[in-house]
Amino acid sequence: MNSKDPYASPPSSGATIESGVNVATGLRSLFGGVLMGLANLVPGISGGTMLLAAGVYPDFIEAIADLTRFRFKLKSIITLGCVVIAAGAAILLFAGLLKDLVIGQRWVMYSLFIGLTLGGLPLVWRLARPVSKKAIFAAGVAFGLMVLLAYLQHSGFVGSGSASFLMMFIAGLAGASAMILPGVSGGYLLLLLGQYVPILAGIDQFKTALKAKDISAAMDPAISVVLPVGIGVVVGVVVVGNLLKWLLENQKQATLGVLLGLLLGSTIGLWPFQEGVQPHVGDIVKGREVTTESLPEIDREDWPTQWFTPGVGQVGGSLALIGLGLVVTYGVSRLGEKKEA
Repeated sequence: MNSKDPYASPPSSGATIESGVNVATGLRSLFGGVLMGLANLVPGISGGTMLLAAGVYPDFIEAIADLTRFRFKLKSIITLGCVVIAAGAAILLFAGLLKDLVIGQRWVMYSLFIGLTLGGLPLVWRLARPVSKKAIFAAGVAFGLMVLLAYLQHSGFVGSGSASFLMMFIAGLAGASAMILPGVSGGYLLLLLGQYVPILAGIDQFKTALKAKDISAAMDPAISVVLPVGIGVVVGVVVVGNLLKWLLENQKQATLGVLLGLLLGSTIGLWPFQEGVQPHVGDIVKGREVTTESLPEIDREDWPTQWFTPGVGQVGGSLALIGLGLVVTYGVSRLGEKKEA
């Protein structure tokens, strides 16, 4: 496999030579972890791309492979530990802010998310070259699935925001699976599953309770959100991380073709000109009929969404934000490519 391929496995010669571990290794891993945490909060930005930008992606994948096979190398422990701690801190600190922006400025944020998503296409395209018929077919199938998922989401079949323990576990599993590969946004998958806002709200509630030293108030989001999502993330990193590593080594064209289709198709579900609409008595919200008594208790984050006709200024602003997001993600991916080279 090409030595410059970021997915290449480390050489194996029977004996393991411990790579040098220094302060720079920890600092770079911490920096990459912060970028990764912020990326997983924002639909459209890939956590893997951020790790590439920080120059720690190969070490991160190698660390996962080492520790899940009980090879406890010091460098792997430091790399994975720093990335996880920094990513967790970034998520805890900024979850509330991003939740409020998505709810209050939906068309602005969705426009930015579209650009951030499209900016990951060149990275995956470069990794897939020379693109085979198998990759094109896989991309077509994945694109079709994303179109179907977007239709189901708009029709109310998915993305309803049901926050059961199982859905939170699935959300954590999906988010962790997506963060392994550059170009795939875990935040966007959470958005499609309807778990993006509930997870951010739960994390923000957990953080607020901890700051107030109110342990009893922290228990509810800890059990209903933090625990199932955390379990899903661990399972996703361990199981799916190793599976994707194997697929990229043995079925690289088909796997990267699927990623191309997922990326391109994901923008359909992010149509920016939609807004939350206050429900009425008799509507179904989160699987329950709205009553006169329950109507005042429905949070704005749970309101159903509908499309609206944008003004000229909104269309121009949306296009500008899409362009900005594209430039940002593409620039970061190019930075990561240069560091890997």
